[in-house]
Amino acid sequence: VGKIGGVYLAIPAAIIIGREIAISGLREWMAEIGKRAHVAVGQLGKIKTAMQMLALLLLLFYQPETGYFFMVIKVLGLISLYLAAALTLWSLFIYLKAAWSDLTSSVNKE
Repeated sequence: VGKIGGVYLAIPAAIIIGREIAISGLREWMAEIGKRAHVAVGQLGKIKTAMQMLALLLLLFYQPETGYFFMVIKVLGLISLYLAAALTLWSLFIYLKAAWSDLTSSVNKE
């Protein structure tokens, strides 16, 4: 993505990818114990996904060294990416809160 800088993209990307892996595993485990509905996709997840797609579109559209308009595109893309990462952490918290009693009771049984 040009000269945006690797670390500014890597941190939110790692947050988003890590959450996706964690929630996929949580959903599979909850389905195994018959409680998948506790971690069903909600409205926040849909907003998060839309924000991720917007960030991706803007960052792919960005062309370095082509003027002010593209600088605005870059900034909007980075803002969208960081908003998506924040929504990602928020939704992770909501999913973990919904599954917490099942997670802790499973640990206590072992």
